Order: sequence, then C-alpha cells, then structure tokens
Amino acid sequence: MPDPTTDPNRRIEIPVRVRYNECDPMNVAHHSIYPVWFEIARTDLLRRRGNAYRDLEAAGVMFVVARMSLKYHKPAKYDDELRIICRASPSAGVKVEHKYEVCRGDELLATGQTTLVCVDHEGMLKPIPGKLFP
Repeated sequence: MPDPTTDPNRRIEIPVRVRYNECDPMNVAHHSIYPVWFEIARTDLLRRRGNAYRDLEAAGVMFVVARMSLKYHKPAKYDDELRIICRASPSAGVKVEHKYEVCRGDELLATGQTTLVCVDHEGMLKPIPGKLFP
C-alpha cells in the first residue's frame, strides 16, 4: 500500500496567501477560514487524480463532512505565504479520512483532520467507488 506521506496520489501541498478579507481586525487569519483551505486542498487532491468533484456529483457520488477537528498552534497573519498539506488515508467502505497541516515556511501553524462519508443524491450512504481511493 502506498505511503500517504509521500504518495502523490494521496498527498498534495498547495500554496495559499492569507487575504485581507480572511482576517480579523488584528490581521490574524480568522479561525473559520482554515476549513475552507482544507476543502481547497482536498478537492485539488481529487482533481489531481482525475476526479473533478463536479463530475462525481453528476454521477451520484457525493461526500459530506461527518467529523472535523482542528488545532491551532500559531496564528497566520495577513499576506503570509502558507502551505496547506493534505494527506488522504486509505479507505474502505463509505468513509475517507484526510489529515492537514498549515505551515508558514517550516513553522507548523495548525493541524486538522476530516472524515468524509460517501452518499447519494438522497443522502443515503453508499460505497466509495474503488477508483477514487484505492
């Protein structure tokens, strides 16, 4: 089984610059923006594997966040250049887990994890197609 820490099909690193509208009055990235950055990385990882989320939805494959955790270590500030690292864990059945790191250079600013479950258009659980996260 591929190592999710290095396998390009299970790991992605994206650059993000903290925008002014993502900050609170102290020029610190607001806590609510981190899940947005996580989603950007997660969907880019799917896209890298040739699976645009829009196409998956059209085919009746949808993912919903069932659980999310986030730990803030240090603040990100306006105009910081960040790296969002996302790793997909091997999955089976209806769920897939992702782990995230938000870094400024070599500084770890935040860590997080999500569990997504696969559902159909009616919201009923369905198995994840094998081609998505083998």
